[in-house]
Amino acid sequence: MPDSVTSVTSESWLSRLVGSIVGVLIGLVLILASFPVLFWNEGRAVRMAKSLKEGAAEVVSVAPDQVDAANEGRLVYTSGQATTSDTLTDTDFGVTAPAIRLVRKAEMFQWKEDRKSETRKKLGGGTETVTTYSYATAWSPTVIPSSGFHEAQGHQNPDALPIAGATWTATAVTLGAFTLSPAQVAKLDQTETLRAESRPTQTLPPNVKFNDGGYYRGADPASPSVGDERITFEAVRPAAVSVIGRQVGTTFEPDRSTAAPILLVTYGTVSADGMFKVAESSNRTLTWILRAAGFLAMLIGFALIFRPLVTVADVVPIIGTILGIGTFVAAFSLAMSLSLVTIAVAWIVFRPIVGVALLAVAIGSVVAAHRMGGRKGLKA
Repeated sequence: MPDSVTSVTSESWLSRLVGSIVGVLIGLVLILASFPVLFWNEGRAVRMAKSLKEGAAEVVSVAPDQVDAANEGRLVYTSGQATTSDTLTDTDFGVTAPAIRLVRKAEMFQWKEDRKSETRKKLGGGTETVTTYSYATAWSPTVIPSSGFHEAQGHQNPDALPIAGATWTATAVTLGAFTLSPAQVAKLDQTETLRAESRPTQTLPPNVKFNDGGYYRGADPASPSVGDERITFEAVRPAAVSVIGRQVGTTFEPDRSTAAPILLVTYGTVSADGMFKVAESSNRTLTWILRAAGFLAMLIGFALIFRPLVTVADVVPIIGTILGIGTFVAAFSLAMSLSLVTIAVAWIVFRPIVGVALLAVAIGSVVAAHRMGGRKGLKA
């Protein structure tokens, strides 16, 4: 069976037109959804920024070696060695480790499909698409469904991993006299490779053999076949950490007295001020990511709404291409302006002074775009 297959498909102008009209409905949904996402994101960002500012002013540094009842309910900072007395065990393979978390990673050798398409417009509004499907084998921790492959024959993957991955977490992780909450333990994610030891007396699953610090299910690790599995292990070891949270008994909980809950954990000995600065930077990054997502949804929405016009003009391909460029510019301008207006309105609600200034910029961009369009019309 060839490792690559080329397929040529055609779509009529009428079929494209119907599809573009359906796309208008999808575009409307994307545009309508982008407004609440943008508005909510600004409120989230402001609440988190306010909480971090309040938390930085109120946090109290405490020693990790004893719990002071006087700090009950207060936002506290401490640092020290996060450790556990638990020994975690994967009973299937006899792997043990004194660790905060033990991870069994299972990967299966499978087919994967890559596709590359090139679409050409034809006179009359139809299109011709040439798609090349390429097939190669790779290791994957999840099943790659081969039933959806263009050329499934000869590229079938198993429906499930015979041996699944698994995770074991210590029941108690302490930092001095404190016990870390499950939410904090979940944030400890720095792993190191854990080499298993060959145990001749260990009863292993069928067709599984020890292989270079891990295990292998299959005939030959040096020449894997589709369906073979390799099993490796990782561990989250005890490490120095710094935490900020509300002291509740001997553990920590999110501080809900502020506008947004605060529960911070980082590796190493980092000052409270340093942790808040990192959290502020993360908040800004997330805010811009969600702004970009909202803007992109709106841009795609407007592009879909304009798509029927481009499809109609594609009867003469060059005209459709030119109109496509123009509608993209229009969609970009509308999405940018409306995104700015939405963000400005949100800031008027949450931070009025900055919001008014941003709204003025947004309105100014709309007016400028309108005037530029008017001048071009007069020149024409």
